[in-house]
Amino acid sequence: MIERPLFREKHDVFRASVRQFMEREIVPYHAQWECDGVVPRALWRKAGAEGLLCCTIPEIYGGRGLDFLYDVIVTEELWRIGASGPGFLIHTGPVASYIMNFGTEEQKLHWLPKMVSGEAIGAVAMTEPHAGSDLKEIRTRAVRDGNDFVINGQKVFISNGQLCDVAVVATKTNAKLGAKGISLFLVEGDLDGFRRGRNLNKVGMYAQDTSELFFDDLRVAASSMLGREGEGFLIMMAKLVEERLMQAIRSAVVAEAVIEWTIDYVAQREALGQPIAQFQNTQFKLAELKTEATITRVFTDKCIELYMSGALDSVDAAMAKLWTSNFHCKAVDECLQFFGGAGYMWESPIARAYADARIVKIAGGSVEVMKTIIARQLFENLKTTRSATR
Repeated sequence: MIERPLFREKHDVFRASVRQFMEREIVPYHAQWECDGVVPRALWRKAGAEGLLCCTIPEIYGGRGLDFLYDVIVTEELWRIGASGPGFLIHTGPVASYIMNFGTEEQKLHWLPKMVSGEAIGAVAMTEPHAGSDLKEIRTRAVRDGNDFVINGQKVFISNGQLCDVAVVATKTNAKLGAKGISLFLVEGDLDGFRRGRNLNKVGMYAQDTSELFFDDLRVAASSMLGREGEGFLIMMAKLVEERLMQAIRSAVVAEAVIEWTIDYVAQREALGQPIAQFQNTQFKLAELKTEATITRVFTDKCIELYMSGALDSVDAAMAKLWTSNFHCKAVDECLQFFGGAGYMWESPIARAYADARIVKIAGGSVEVMKTIIARQLFENLKTTRSATR
């Protein structure tokens, strides 16, 4: 396996402790959580006590003030075992990051210590039935009423929706201004007018609670606004690079994992009097997948390095998500084929990985949106080049 120079000995020690936690607290129970459609709140508190949540949050807000690689490790180890239930990625990534970077001191002191400990669970409520990747089209309204805002609207496909104690809710405070009329609010989950709909029945990721949320004359204090009025779209865009990078990190590690599972399986499984591993088709196909997985790993780690230095831009992140999402889906599909009928049975990890994979081409911006972002820069560069030569 290719070396990963980003990580130091301290990171390796942390990774070992994370792996032990997950083998002890997640692996034995995840199948039951898939039946339940949700993980228990107790897991969040255990993860908080172990230091797995919001690793980069400074000590003044209850965190450990560690570098971004610690959050990367938690994400990698979750997906290495196929643990799609715990919604730590949303909680630690967008929610805590939004509050840390754009919240008031009061908001930080109130929410971040609880999120670090696992006492409070975070969600991002942006997507609506008619507004997915194009967030400018959201219809949820927030109307000022004295020192409060009154929110009405609906959100859908919200990860951690059943459990969340706080949701970052995207609203329109001025419908006439398009993207400049979007504002974000930190909405507590127990307020009157906050209603949770169905825990949605998905193609995969069965243990991850994913919900409809409804806001019916929900009254929130103006002080719960995240950032200033009208800045919501800019805030969301500012964190998309990180969100897409984390999606790429997930895809890279899942692809590596399923390839390793497949290598182990074909070495033991026999067909036509010999191990499947001895067939040339098996060897060639796995050689190709391993090569592509290594390319994916090197590219993803380079993007992590760029992100940590502040040099990863939206196009780089789009390319990372586009490539890794496509390879992720390809890897689980082609690896499952080697398992035959056994690979189609739910008790097989490869079957779960197959079902969980499809969302990666959609979540965090569809692959079509990624292509649009990349192509836009290509033709902007062409215009610039032509202008310079005239």
